[in-house]
Parts: sequence; structure tokens; C-alpha cells
Amino acid sequence: MPETIRVGIVEDQRRMRDALQALVNGNESFQSVGAWASMEEALSAAPEVEPDVILTDLGLPGMSGIEGIPKLREKYPAARIVVLTVYEDNDRVFQALCAGAIGYLLKNTAPPQLLESLREAMNGGAPMSPGIARMVVELFRLFRPPARAQYNLTPHERRLLKMLVEGHSYKTAAQELQVSIHTVAFHIQSIYTKLQVHSKSEAVSRALRENLLL
Repeated sequence: MPETIRVGIVEDQRRMRDALQALVNGNESFQSVGAWASMEEALSAAPEVEPDVILTDLGLPGMSGIEGIPKLREKYPAARIVVLTVYEDNDRVFQALCAGAIGYLLKNTAPPQLLESLREAMNGGAPMSPGIARMVVELFRLFRPPARAQYNLTPHERRLLKMLVEGHSYKTAAQELQVSIHTVAFHIQSIYTKLQVHSKSEAVSRALRENLLL
């Protein structure tokens, strides 16, 4: 973990954005490297900003948080993305995690717990508010796979499917695997054919619903 955790904030409400920035900068272990009012502003920030963790709301003007999370991952591939929102319904939680968020916190999270959650994200954890964590466990129970779900995915295809679930784009997957984007595209098309799906979201949904990564 770096001595100082660099934090980006995407929050459209100015008072909340300023409060989060003050909280982050008020602790010597953290530094705010950007506080943006929209996803578009965050995506147009200078490349050298390089946050370690990005806190993002979901209900944003223009591009929503869920739409923007994959784009943030592409722009800042090393950053951990944690949702901070008032929404706690199944659909948004599921979509945000499928899009690539590694944590999901509610805005009533106490400030000390919020900072601890940022540390947890940097340590490889998946910080979630207690109610959200219970919901995620229940979602996985609901998505228990059929006993005979077999798609004959190769180990390489399983690894690539896992990367899709984690929110990787073609570009970041290619960088991680040290192959060309065309190679990634070829294998992803093979995955789509075997799973009988037509998009990344459908592949991710099937992988989670049928526990194909176990």
C-alpha cells in the first residue's frame, strides 16, 4: 500500500463533494487528486491524476455511475472503484458490481468507516455496507447454477471471462494478459459462442448466475 492513498471523487452534489474532499484531505494517509461533478469531468481529467481509489455516486447528471464505471476502469486501470450512493436496490448493486466496482457503500457510512473502507479497497478487499453485503450473498444464492451447466470453456477462456466479470475492457484485458486486443477479441467471441450470448453484459450475467468461474 502506498504511504498516501490518492483518491478521486465523482459526486454531483457540491456540499457532499466538498465534505468528502475535506474528509480525505484531513487525514495524512489520504490525498484528494480530483473531485468531479460528473462522470464526464472525471473522464476528461489529465492522465497524470492517477487515483488509487475512486469513490463514485451512481445518480449523476449525464452519464450515470454505472455507465461510467467501465470507462473509469479503462482510463485508470490500476484504480479501485468504490460506489458511494443512496441507492440500495438489487438491480443497481448487481449492475455496479458487474460493471467493475469492487465495493459498494451507502452515503450514511460514518466518516471513519469510509476511510477504513478505502484502506480495505487498497488492501485487495471489497468494502460493502452491511446491508449491501447481505444482499450480495442473497443474490449469489438466487443465482445458484444448474447442476449440469457445461460450456467446455478452456482455462484461458475462463480466465478471460473472470476478467470480464471484474470489469476489464478489451484494452485492459490485453494489457493484463500481454496479448493484442485482436487476440482478446477472438477469444471473447469464442466465449460468446459457447455461452450462447451476444454481449459482455450477457456473458457476465451468465457467469455469475451459473457460477461458471468456480
